[in-house]
Amino acid sequence: MKRITVLGSTGSIGTQTLDVVSMHPDQFTVEALAGGSNIKLLAEQAHLYHPKKVSVGTQQLADEIRPLLPSGIELHWGNEGLVELAANTEADMVVTAVMGSVGLHSTLAAIEAGKQIGLANKETLVTAGHLVTARARAKGVPLLPIDSEHSAIFQCLNGERMKDVAHITLTASGGSFRDLTREQLREVTVEDALKHPNWSMGAKITIDSATMVNKGLEVIEAHWLFGLSYEQIHVLLHPESIIHSYVEFQDTSIVAQLGNPDMRVPIQYALTYPERMKSPAKPLSLAEVGKLHFKEMDFNRFPCLRLAFECGKMGGTAPTAFNAANEIAVARFLRGEISFLHIEAIIEQVLEQHVNMADPDLSAIETCDRETRSIAARL
Repeated sequence: MKRITVLGSTGSIGTQTLDVVSMHPDQFTVEALAGGSNIKLLAEQAHLYHPKKVSVGTQQLADEIRPLLPSGIELHWGNEGLVELAANTEADMVVTAVMGSVGLHSTLAAIEAGKQIGLANKETLVTAGHLVTARARAKGVPLLPIDSEHSAIFQCLNGERMKDVAHITLTASGGSFRDLTREQLREVTVEDALKHPNWSMGAKITIDSATMVNKGLEVIEAHWLFGLSYEQIHVLLHPESIIHSYVEFQDTSIVAQLGNPDMRVPIQYALTYPERMKSPAKPLSLAEVGKLHFKEMDFNRFPCLRLAFECGKMGGTAPTAFNAANEIAVARFLRGEISFLHIEAIIEQVLEQHVNMADPDLSAIETCDRETRSIAARL
């Protein structure tokens, strides 16, 4: 039995991770669950999976959920709670599925404790990739990607030599507004933005998909996961989301990973690696699909992706500033404070003001994150 801790168990990735666990009850047991504010769902998960520890966002939420939990469960809260669940359990693997840079400390704590990491929190590598990958190498801890694109690249590279790789291509659906012009984007609403054509995801990541920030974060994450230069990382629009990503080798051979859009497939692969098990996903029929479409990425149409590449190449605190500005801007858009196009405007203004620091330590990253959020909140 593989013992699993899920950080972010009430979110989209977290609930689908538990779907995989439920499908293979003879393979997995749940050691701990951390949710944010959805205490009703977290309490239901606690009754169903019987974790030893549970954590919520705040002490107030802890007081509210305490009477809803089964007896004997250890209750924690806040960032300290995330770190406790990440490091101080008997879990073999920690799935980091929390949203945003809040996942950094808990991921580092899990690495220090020698836990296998199922990485769904891309902001961890975006903000502190040099620190996280160095500690993972030092501790001999594998970082198993859960994002569909990075899982695809990981699978395509199995058994291959990195020196034979020419480049990788991350595919992008284009998000909710892929067929709209820049002029049409001026009038879109929050409700419009949350209607992703292919994937079932949380609100923040769905907005990030529409702005192409999500793909930008994935580019930076891929740089750290696979040790590739930014010149070796390409992005291609692929509306059907059937080819999840692919690798081109020096001899021009291309190896791609295909499948119907279902996050439970990459989640399960991370949980069972190197084995493959029966999946709840619908098998892919290329005959039924009939045609696949592709289009070169337009950086004028999706300027946030251009900004992500620029920040990734700069390194230092630039990716931290990019991510922090976006998190604040998306939150403001979801609250109705700003328009959709103001998300990218705020990111660009923040980066114009940013003074980059090379090779930052954790304290410098946290300071940059905090100060950037303050600036983005005022713009």
